[in-house]
Amino acid sequence: MLVCVSPDGGNRYAGTAPPTRLLVGTVDGVFTVERPAADTAWQVTGQALGGQHISALLYEPRRGGLFAGCHTGGLYASLDGGRTWESRTRGLPAEHIWTLASVERDGQVVLYAGTQPMHLCESLDYGETWQELRSLRDVPGQEKWTFPPTPGIAHAKVLAFHPHDPRTIYFGVEQGALLKSTDAGRTWRELDTWYSPDDVYYKDVHRLAISPHNPALIYMATGDGLYRSEDGGETWQHLTGVEAEIGYPDGLVLAPDDDQTVFMAGGRRAPGVWRREGKADAGIARSRDGGRSWELLGGGLPPLLHGNIEALSLAVWPGGYGLYVGTTDGEVWGSDDRGEHWTLVARGL
Repeated sequence: MLVCVSPDGGNRYAGTAPPTRLLVGTVDGVFTVERPAADTAWQVTGQALGGQHISALLYEPRRGGLFAGCHTGGLYASLDGGRTWESRTRGLPAEHIWTLASVERDGQVVLYAGTQPMHLCESLDYGETWQELRSLRDVPGQEKWTFPPTPGIAHAKVLAFHPHDPRTIYFGVEQGALLKSTDAGRTWRELDTWYSPDDVYYKDVHRLAISPHNPALIYMATGDGLYRSEDGGETWQHLTGVEAEIGYPDGLVLAPDDDQTVFMAGGRRAPGVWRREGKADAGIARSRDGGRSWELLGGGLPPLLHGNIEALSLAVWPGGYGLYVGTTDGEVWGSDDRGEHWTLVARGL
């Protein structure tokens, strides 16, 4: 099984056995990390796209394509498992590709690329050409969309799809809005009942996780903590806040066999604290009751990680699943037993 580990690309991968190959997106390209079998040691075996700051990696399983979104280099595709890459930017309105996603709709693979400045584009020809979803320009309130770091411009952060209706899309703007479309992105409606003017951050959407068994159940990680909706995003419960062990969550996945088992990763506090104190104190937490109570995971993990966890991927195989995370210190940690025990896969990437 191949698993991609990157901040804003695909984060769920399926195969017949635990993964033996990871592709890791870094500030210096894509690293390949491999092992002969699940009970053997990992080794870094290759590097591609050196010099490119990778925002998002996506493996599309139907045709086997790999896609890499970069901070300044646009978008690259590999159709040979990552051995060679080619630029695929025709029609993209910006060169900073922040997020990537894919879905099968009407028998066809549809790719999505989100950018900074904030644009969302789709491709119907596997990345050869891209078309902007101009309907997003009609969404009200965009004068308030922003992102604190320089240059202060909002970006497309995350897409999630209804598991049984690929025309229903949830889309998060960082910072500015949680949007929903039921017609494949031709029109959009903002879901904003979760937001309060008293929040620390303005509509700071980080990650979405939709239950494959009950699509009305959605979890959302934000700068103000974790939220849960049981009606498709119309109303929300605020489950954790900035005072939690993971006060600034980003990574978010659900166990494949139980949508009440939630894994959440991120820093103890927000980025301003990281810069001031020189550490993120990051961790991975698990809830077995739908986000109401949490436990920090150990089993080989340090109590708190120095660098922030910017990537969290789920690997699923018959009878089991594992988790892989990447940090801003260039570490990759992995678990093949549902998060119980962890191994340092690579360091210094």
